[in-house]
Parts: sequence; structure tokens; C-alpha cells
Amino acid sequence: MNSLLLSRARAGGLSSRCLFFLKFTYSSSSSLSISHQDTSYLKSRYQFSETTFPHLDGGPYSSFLSLLQACISAKSISPGKQIHGFLVVNGLGEDTVLGTKLVNLYSLCNCVAYARQVFERISKRNVFLWNVLIRGYAWNGPFEEAIKLFYGMIDVGLRPDNFTFPFVLKACSGLSALKVGKEVHELAVQTGWESDVFVGAGLIDMYAKCGCVDRAHEVFNKIPERDVVLWNSMVGAYAQNGRPSEALSLCREMTLKGFRLTDASLVTVLSASADSAALPQGKEIHGYSWRHGFAAHERVGTALVDMYAKGGLVQNARKLFDRLAEKRTISWNAMIAGYGMHGHAAEALALFDEMKRTGSVPDHITFVGVLSACSHGGVMDEGWEFFNSMKRDYFIEPGVEHYTCMVALLGHSKRLNEAYDLILSMPVEPDTGIWGSLLSSCKIHKNVQLGEIALQKLIELEPTDAGNYVMLSNIYAQSGNWEGVIKMRTVMQERGLKKAVACSWIKVKNQVHAFLAGDTTHPDSEKIYTELDTLRSLMEETGYVPDTAPVFHDVEDDEKLNILHSHSERLAIAFGLISTSPGTRLLITKNIRICDDCHAFIKHASKVVQREIVVRDVNRYHHFRDGECSCGGYW
Repeated sequence: MNSLLLSRARAGGLSSRCLFFLKFTYSSSSSLSISHQDTSYLKSRYQFSETTFPHLDGGPYSSFLSLLQACISAKSISPGKQIHGFLVVNGLGEDTVLGTKLVNLYSLCNCVAYARQVFERISKRNVFLWNVLIRGYAWNGPFEEAIKLFYGMIDVGLRPDNFTFPFVLKACSGLSALKVGKEVHELAVQTGWESDVFVGAGLIDMYAKCGCVDRAHEVFNKIPERDVVLWNSMVGAYAQNGRPSEALSLCREMTLKGFRLTDASLVTVLSASADSAALPQGKEIHGYSWRHGFAAHERVGTALVDMYAKGGLVQNARKLFDRLAEKRTISWNAMIAGYGMHGHAAEALALFDEMKRTGSVPDHITFVGVLSACSHGGVMDEGWEFFNSMKRDYFIEPGVEHYTCMVALLGHSKRLNEAYDLILSMPVEPDTGIWGSLLSSCKIHKNVQLGEIALQKLIELEPTDAGNYVMLSNIYAQSGNWEGVIKMRTVMQERGLKKAVACSWIKVKNQVHAFLAGDTTHPDSEKIYTELDTLRSLMEETGYVPDTAPVFHDVEDDEKLNILHSHSERLAIAFGLISTSPGTRLLITKNIRICDDCHAFIKHASKVVQREIVVRDVNRYHHFRDGECSCGGYW
């Protein structure tokens, strides 16, 4: 091998061993070939299996194809770069087939910039090559590049195939680019690929990610030959968009059509049931998984733990957790988070200790659950210790979600200035969750000054979120600053923002009953308000005194009492009391934070009626029993 080629190879960063390989190969024959000695070295050095070298004793071209395929299979970027350098030195760097292998390797190893450079140097580009690079960007980003390549492919006269469309649709999903997604859909129709199962699954996923689940179902209905993946895609579309009933119905239809549900099907629909607290659907899936042997599968078992925890049955979740034959980190995370959201900080931290004793390694999600449990339980000292332990003991850099937990913990403990100082010292940029947590704490402790700062930051990040303005307006009202209240309302009117309507709902006999504040539209409204009047009288005898502070209106006290009396969660509870037998546990879900007086009201009510009343608000679960709440005053 001449000195020029050697110097070029060294400049390319090739190892001394690889330089020896190049020199040996070049000098032993006028044509490119790979000897048995070099093959043995590469096998031992990069641990390639025997089956990846079927043609090494043949011609040099097939040998390099085999070597690159071995690198692709093992995702071995270092030897791939060395082979690439050798190909460039010997004039094969622009070969279409070998170049496609290189583009594939670089894309798989998340080196898309290198893949693009190889792509640009290949003059004869076929559909497969374009697909490989589009896939690289669709997987690794930036997603915009995948879309640009797609249109560039069309511009040069190439026809997309049933692999092109799923890749570019994945990029559209990542960007929630509905307009582009619709254009790609139209091209799929024009080229005859709309009914393909791969393209169909991509279209369903794209429409689901963009919130157009009905369009996704239209695509699903147009595909006559459906496979399990396509069914799962449609189930996932319903699940992602908060429609667990449709997801479960589709699972039933899927089994009637002769398809066996998979782990992916069950995990998807269980996740939907958990997020919507749709316990009846979740329990039905639990029964199916038990009858068909899925409950023993770790993924399904973990999904069941998560579903029961989010559905308010944390004890059921723990029983299922204890039965898991294999507990991976994700399983521990689900149970720790479940305890945290229910305010069982001691149980969450005890489980974390048990996790460490078993040798399971916590990850960043584990610490989100642990810190959240500390926040919900007001466990300050332990919270700081866990926060510091992340980096010190596990080399995990705290992320914005961990800082959010700490801001909430400090804020709920009345240490608002410390919370603000922590935000200012963060190495990562504070997001809406951080400032929203501070603003919420300012409302609890009536800190107008920091509340105004938090709101200004939130306006910069999300100027159209009406809830932030309402929060500061409520802080003004608490302090008696009615001019500030008027100012906030005026700003909201000028910007066309409307306050979210508080709503609570309860499920009785498999039917959901929803209530708004002051609602009189329910068929049993008269009975509901009569029950509330009776309940309030009994509670006042036990010491309940209404607190009108949560009524942020400049009206007389009597009017404030009437407003409090008709809060949506109270109406839902009253309906539950008249619609279920004595002793039945009530589960109420509310779309915003429960107010201070309703919290006190339900504590007294649980003692008077001798029932467990569970309220899931936007922050957490509250378990009211015998006049106490599981939150201990932290929410």
C-alpha cells in the first residue's frame, strides 16, 4: 500500500490494527480481498458471529457487504467507520449498495449527520436508499428533515412505497403535523398504498397523535386485510385519546374476529383504563388476562399495578405487585408512584428501600416517584436527601421533573423563598410545571409578590392558559385585593380567555354522572340538594364551620355560603349517597384542585355517613375516612 493511501487512512482515524489489515490486504493482491487471518481478527475483535460471514471467501464486494451487515446487526459503529474509511480510500465510498449499508448503519447508531453525508455522495439513489435515510430522521430527528427528504424524493421522480409512507408518517406524528400528514395520506391514496397494513398503521398513529381518532378509525375501516399490529394501532389510538370504552370494545371485536390479544393490546387498554379511572373496563381486561395466562407476564402485570393504583385501589395494586414473578425497575416505579399519588409517603419510601435491597437499580423515573411521594407527604428532610442522592450515588442528573417535585415540597412547607431560589439556581430551564407549582403554592400561602413573578413567567411560556390568570386572581381575592381581581378578569377578556369550568363525576351502576357547580340539570337534583341540606345540618352538629375564603367573588357572606354549598364534588357525593347502599365506597373525580372548604366538608361527611369517600383531583388522590384525609393537609 503506497504512502499516500496510508497517510489518508491515518488521517481518517483508522486504528493501527485496521491499518495493518488494509496494508496486508492491498499488498497481497492487486484486487481487494479479505484473508482468513484478517477475518479471524475482525471476528474476535468485534465479536461477530460465524453466520454473519457467509461470503468472506468469495469476491471482495460480497465480503464488504457481509462485514457491513455484521456491523449493522451488532450496531457496531467503530468498525463500521473503519470499513467506511477503507472503502473511501479505495474508491468504493460512492457505491449505491455499499453506501446504503453505511447509511443504514449510521442511522441505526444515531449518527444521522454521517448518514446524510454518505447519502449526498451517492449519485445513483434508489427508493430503498431514500427510505433508509428518511427512517433515520423519523427515528432520531429532526423530524422536519424526514419530511423534506420525502418531498425531495418525489421531486426527483421516485415513487414512494409501503415503507416510505410509515417512516414519513412517524415524523408527522412526532411533530403533530396534521396538515402535512393529510397531504401524505392523499399521496398514499393516489399511489394505491392506503389499504396496506403498514401504511394504515402509520396513518392511524399519525391521526391519533394529532387528536383525530375518528379519522384514524376511517382509515382502519378501509383496510380489508388486518393484522394484529393494525388492530393494536387502533386500540392505541382510542387509548391515547381518553376513550377507554371504545378501546375495550375494539378489543372484544378483535377477539371475535379470531385474533388473540397480545401483551401490547392489553397494556395499551389497561393504560387507557388507568388514565381515565375507568375501573370497570380495567377489571374486565384483568379478568381476560387472568383467564388467558397473561397476568403472569411482567409487562401486563405492571400495567395492572398501574391501573389499580391510578384507579384508587392502591391495596389491590400492591397485592398484584407482590405476585409479580419478576420485578423490573418499571414495576417498582409503578408501585412507588401509586403510593405517592395516594399520599402514602411512608409506604412509598419503604418500598424504595426494599427495591434497593433486592439489587434493582433506580432510574430517573424512580426518583420522580420518590420525590413526588415526599412532596405529597410533606417529608422535607428525606426529600432533600433523595434529591442529593440521585447524582451522588446513582450519577443521575436531576431533570426539570425532579426540580418540580422539590419546588412543590418547599412550597407546601411554606418555604416559598427557598423554592424560588432553587428555581433560579437550576441548571436546566424552568418550564411551566415549575412555575405552575410555585404559583399554586403562592395561592395556598397567599403570597402575592411571588405569585405575580410566577404568573409573568407562565405568561411568557403559555400566554393562552386561562388557569394561570385565574390562579393569580384567586390570590388577589384571598388578600382582599379586588382591584387585582378586576385587573386579571379584564386581561382575560381582552385576550379572549375563559376560565375552565369545574366539573366532578361519579360512576354509579356503570353510568357516569357529571356535575357542574350549582348544577340543577340532573334528574335527581331535588333529592341531591335535599341530601346536601341534611348532611350539612348533621355536620354542623359535629363542629363543621364553613370557610368562605375559597369563594373568590365580592359578594355577601350568605351568597358565598350558597356558592360553597353547590360545589360540584358535593353534588357528586350527595348523588352517590342517595344512589348506593350504606357503607359503599364513593369515588369522585374532579378536573381541578379541590378547595379548602370542600376538603374540610368531606372530612366531616366521611365521619357522619360512615363511608370512605375518595376524591381524585388534578393533583392527587384524597382518601377520606372517619373524619381524616390521607393527604395530611399536603395537596
